[in-house]
Amino acid sequence: MGLCFTKNDGDDSDHNIEFAGGNIQLITTKETWDDKLSEARRDGKIVVANFSASWCGPCRVIAPLYRELSEKYPSLMFLTIDVDELTEFSTSWDIKATPTFFFLRDGQQIDKLVGANKPELQKKITAIVASGASFQP
Repeated sequence: MGLCFTKNDGDDSDHNIEFAGGNIQLITTKETWDDKLSEARRDGKIVVANFSASWCGPCRVIAPLYRELSEKYPSLMFLTIDVDELTEFSTSWDIKATPTFFFLRDGQQIDKLVGANKPELQKKITAIVASGASFQP
């Protein structure tokens, strides 16, 4: 499992390219986050929030799987937050390493995964879907 703790000085000019796509929505403001959480509540969707960083190797490694899962499970809402673009917001979620995935129902954490552990991410998402976690309020 990979984790990133500090930023390197590599070129990150392409930073959002590999983190978007599929059914992933890139969160760039706190307002967008609030809007998406409200939308998920209204639609009875579980949110999978990926706190990531453009310079983080493990984040880049797991990005294709995250994108694939977003396409496979449209009943969930997949969000990506760049910890460098939303530093204060990420700090409020106590992000110590990237990637960190939060699973939210009605804006409340129901599960969490720290690190680029592909089998565990897939397992958690499959379990959430199998449990009928998407529901209509």
